[in-house]
Amino acid sequence: MNSSNTRAAAPASLWSGRGLVLLGIVLSAFNLRTAVTSLTPLLDTLGDTFGFGATMTGVFGMLPTAAFALFGVTTPALAHRMGLERTALLAMLLAMLGLLLRSAAGDTTALVAASLTALAGMGIGNIVLPPLVKRYFADRVGTVSTLYITVLQAGTILPALVAVPVMEAAGWRISLGLWAVFAAASTVPWCLVLWQERSKASPLARVHDAAVTVDDEAPELAAPRSAGRAWRSPVAWGMALMFGMTSLVTYSMFTWLPKLLVEAGGTPALGGTMVALFSALGLAASLTMPLIAVRMRNPFIVVVVCAGFYATAFAGLLLAPMAAPALWVALLGMGPSTFPLALTLINLRTRTPEGSAALSGFMQGVGYTLSCAGPLAFGLLHERTHGWTLPMAFLTACVGVLLVGGYLACRPRYLEDTWHE
Repeated sequence: MNSSNTRAAAPASLWSGRGLVLLGIVLSAFNLRTAVTSLTPLLDTLGDTFGFGATMTGVFGMLPTAAFALFGVTTPALAHRMGLERTALLAMLLAMLGLLLRSAAGDTTALVAASLTALAGMGIGNIVLPPLVKRYFADRVGTVSTLYITVLQAGTILPALVAVPVMEAAGWRISLGLWAVFAAASTVPWCLVLWQERSKASPLARVHDAAVTVDDEAPELAAPRSAGRAWRSPVAWGMALMFGMTSLVTYSMFTWLPKLLVEAGGTPALGGTMVALFSALGLAASLTMPLIAVRMRNPFIVVVVCAGFYATAFAGLLLAPMAAPALWVALLGMGPSTFPLALTLINLRTRTPEGSAALSGFMQGVGYTLSCAGPLAFGLLHERTHGWTLPMAFLTACVGVLLVGGYLACRPRYLEDTWHE
């Protein structure tokens, strides 16, 4: 009876006919970083509990980028056959399972295995959410993308902020495990979406069928034929270096900032709060950087300014960490503005959707692989020297590599024109 009304209203409203998908995207986005920032403020306590030191702390810091790199490569083929909606459900089930198992871990090995399970789900979610936005909200891509990026950042900030207070009130198992509740909640919309899609008369089925054939469950994630050619482009390598070094510094700081501040005389709660502040600055950058980048022919000056933020923050944290910790961390949080810059440049430095897919896959695959070394190398240097000078020097050198990558990536040219350079 209301079929025609629903059909007419769907393009005009985020909720009409596709509200469940929007809810699924938003709830899933919240869960894409909870396994990372709920753990790092507790690593000192967990190290005392399970008897591991700086090297294993570095391994825990390396796990997120390793998982994101691996599943950045494998998820497209998985979703291409399973479908985006089923893959999104799988992602949240893995996240929920891993978070639950982590809260029940009895030793370091179990903690690593559970963390990997949770991060596998989150790595899969990283890949499937953008094409889900494209499929169901092609008329509202900007609005929905901004919404889910904002919620993702909230899911990064909140766990860091409450991890230590919850641990002090209820124990570390509750502090780690409570995030499984949010992952469980995010599975509900996807279950309902899949149930609704069985009815060909439902609005979701019509939206789905407009983009998908029986033989091609996720055309948005089909492997681009030109993907291999990105290896020959300085644009692609510049993007990978800029993205990779940004991620390397970010995850090194997620892992080690709490310990650095505690050793300088701060409390564990201060460490968690500063990780939350660090993440909050990333939210501001995510909202503003795309608007800045599209107005600049060559945004390399942005990369230079970000490098200056990093250098000042590193110096402050090394020489006088407790003199003005909020200032140093605020400056540190503005450095990763090169992350949303890199994501924006994917479309600004390509001519075609195929080129965009090739550049995105190359940048994230190579970038996350490079960034794996950051938290572990930082920890090894700290363990070897029992200080922070060499670890900070290492990060400073990585910022130098970031500048080289930014120079190559920001030059006004297109990926497709540089295959043979």
